[in-house]
Amino acid sequence: MTDTTLPGHRAHCHVVTHVHWDREWYRPFEAFRARLVELAEQICAELDDGRLGAFHLDGQTIVLADITAMRPDLAERLRAHAAAGRLTVGPWHVLADNQLVSGENLIRNLLAARRWAGDANLAAVGYSPDAFGHPADLPRILSGFGMDTALVWRGAPAGVARFRWRSPDGSEVFAVNQAYHAAEVLWPAQAPDTGEDGRVAEFLRAERDRLATGPWLLMNGGDHLAPSDAAARVAAVRDRAAAEKVEIRESTLETFFAEARKATAVEELPLYKGELRYPGDRLTFLLPGTLSARTDLKQANAACQTLLERWVEPAIALHAPDDATLTAELRHAWELLLRNAPHDSICGCSVDEVHRENEVRYERVTQVGEHLLRRALLASGLDTRLYGERPTEQTDFAVLNPHAASHTGPVEADILTDVGRYPTEVTGPDGNPVLFEAEDLGVETSFEADLDLLPDSTTSRRHRLRLIASGVPALGRALYRVRLTDASPVSARAHTENGVGELTLPDGTVARATTDASLTLSLPDGRTVEGFGRLIDGGDSGDTYNYDPPRDDSLHTPRLRSVRRVSSAVRTTLELEAELTVPAALTTDRTARHADTVTLPLQLAVTAWAGENALRWTIDIDNRAEDHRLRLHLPTPDGTGTWTGDAHYSLVERPVITDLGPLPDQPGHEAVCASAPVQSGASIGTGTGRVLVVASGLPEMRGIPGATEGAEELVVTLLRSVGWLSRFDLRSRTTGAGPMLPTPDAQMPGHRTFTLATANGAETDLSEFAAAQRVPLRALQLRPGAEATVPGHGPTVKGARLAAFKPAEDGCGTILRISNPTPDLAEVTVGTHKDTVADVCRLDETLDPAAPPPVTADGELLWSASPFSVLTLRLTTS
Repeated sequence: MTDTTLPGHRAHCHVVTHVHWDREWYRPFEAFRARLVELAEQICAELDDGRLGAFHLDGQTIVLADITAMRPDLAERLRAHAAAGRLTVGPWHVLADNQLVSGENLIRNLLAARRWAGDANLAAVGYSPDAFGHPADLPRILSGFGMDTALVWRGAPAGVARFRWRSPDGSEVFAVNQAYHAAEVLWPAQAPDTGEDGRVAEFLRAERDRLATGPWLLMNGGDHLAPSDAAARVAAVRDRAAAEKVEIRESTLETFFAEARKATAVEELPLYKGELRYPGDRLTFLLPGTLSARTDLKQANAACQTLLERWVEPAIALHAPDDATLTAELRHAWELLLRNAPHDSICGCSVDEVHRENEVRYERVTQVGEHLLRRALLASGLDTRLYGERPTEQTDFAVLNPHAASHTGPVEADILTDVGRYPTEVTGPDGNPVLFEAEDLGVETSFEADLDLLPDSTTSRRHRLRLIASGVPALGRALYRVRLTDASPVSARAHTENGVGELTLPDGTVARATTDASLTLSLPDGRTVEGFGRLIDGGDSGDTYNYDPPRDDSLHTPRLRSVRRVSSAVRTTLELEAELTVPAALTTDRTARHADTVTLPLQLAVTAWAGENALRWTIDIDNRAEDHRLRLHLPTPDGTGTWTGDAHYSLVERPVITDLGPLPDQPGHEAVCASAPVQSGASIGTGTGRVLVVASGLPEMRGIPGATEGAEELVVTLLRSVGWLSRFDLRSRTTGAGPMLPTPDAQMPGHRTFTLATANGAETDLSEFAAAQRVPLRALQLRPGAEATVPGHGPTVKGARLAAFKPAEDGCGTILRISNPTPDLAEVTVGTHKDTVADVCRLDETLDPAAPPPVTADGELLWSASPFSVLTLRLTTS
């Protein structure tokens, strides 16, 4: 390692001229894209004539796509500069908020970047400085694409310039903490002096305080800025830098990291494990309120990810892997979804126009995804187009299993029949009757048309069937038959008991509704847990970035108005009607909640399915108030000081801490907040009092101390109503985080629905419970008169979780990814067809030469899965 502090040696400062391009934020997409094209013109001109030696076009290839749509000629000039090494893009397709999207979303992101880059110079640095914290599995994901470096900022340990960052599985990268934006250092309008207090001198001294010997990185640029004439600017300050014994020069990220690694004894650097959500120093904010701003966006994103990852990709991989049209449409669906992944989009911290466009993109993803699923099923011999005369005697439906193991669980099936016909009996694949519940949803005029079907409108009766489907094959389906007559039997109808608010789970746990619309649980060991599922509403004087407690706050809980128990052969539901009376808004000075109140209608349905020790919750609220936060509290009497949440491919343990830390008393700082991102599920406590919750699309959770000794609470944020993109008068963050623009849609007005599932006890596996609840079985009615086939199932997995089953990017075979997200060793068995060849791959789908070949026995693959590990296989036919 070179000691640049020795006489005669100068430290190096690498100037990387760049732009950070938020596609949409305080302006909508089109307004920003128009400026992006102008920026691209300037960059090309200055790269052509030498005013720029090199340029980093942010960390995302989406800018190439956006420019191509407007100026293909300009995009080609950029690609030419990239091919010549003067310009870098990527490694991402979009700079996502990498905590709120799934691990598979991040992998599709990096794969898309490689397609878009083509021959361009795709950056090989894990570039993610502006994300609002970083997930534990990011080093694993970067390593899986051949990257061993990361440039980070928010969430990195304060004051630590270089460090080793390790994922739970042991994957490690060399990380550089950017520490702050430096846009103004070389900005022409604020040229550095030649005196002691010049901007360059200040920057270099600050860097030397963090890392005495260098090399140092000056990122010359910022949000939506077009740095000009960088070569001249660097030349103008070269003497000033030399006075600080520093050689300053234009550079690239790759050059900087190469020198930084050479100058650093990496093995001696401090090691940081897991997620990077450390409190920041001045102007380094985590912005934790973005986990719960506009939760409708998070819910839509989770639903779209699940649709593509767990339904569409496996269906195409199984039934139509060589269909070029379906593959192209799948990539289009991912492209739409990825365009909602940037932090200013999915985080909900942009102007309202941006998020209205996000909602439309999610709708388009759903449209494409549902079409692809049905087309893939059609290719497999399953026609789900409801065309022709409505059935009068019988009809069939298929139950689909998205899991890589045989699965038993609840399912709902909507079927259309002749107006005067009703379900009388449901038989399973073995021909034996199964218990079911039937709900008549009334008469409607249904419509179907397709390329081979003339338009057809038919008067039908819609029924919703509920049953427990048993032993549905892995990644396969089971066919059920419904016999129809002129009336449903009494045994299929739900029975209502007004005023009864109690149900019992198979393990003996009793849940009773109470006056505040929460539950009291009587556990099997005889103990009682009160306030389970209590809704608590408090004020919020913050913005889309941060929750802020009003100086004079008040907390409110619902009042139960009525309860009834609805029971059938397959499930029992407590239906609670309540009202939540809360202050209408904040006072004019925003220091307290207003004296005027509004009443929010509230309906809760808590369901226990037969044979399942879990409660499934649906919470509907009509939000008529502003400036408030609504959270669900799940207490345990058996706290351990920690709680666990699922990350991308690992379970992450976090401390139970105070809800909100001390409010900062210095400008430019942020209070420590207990909230943390969860992919779908979390648990807290131990023994019979342990609590598990799965709330896909509600990522803001936290573990906080309970009201009594030893008690703790898992808290899920349902909605946060705020009316500003950013404000400068918060107490939890003592400056702005963006422009002060009104965002009335972020108040989340109107009807809102939240779904989740809870369980209690020590025996339930969190990752297994989360997978089952997040991706339940699904049922589709078959076209009347169509013959259905049951093809062979897909690969089976025992002992691990399915992460992905998809067509390979290069069209050669399929990709199977499985994970062991637990801290324990797992023995895994993968079953495939006898003529299948399996090769171990990296996450980028290239063969992993360092990985040993899979062990086979009796036609199965055996894998000893170390804690938190992931295995990716390419499956081809011999």
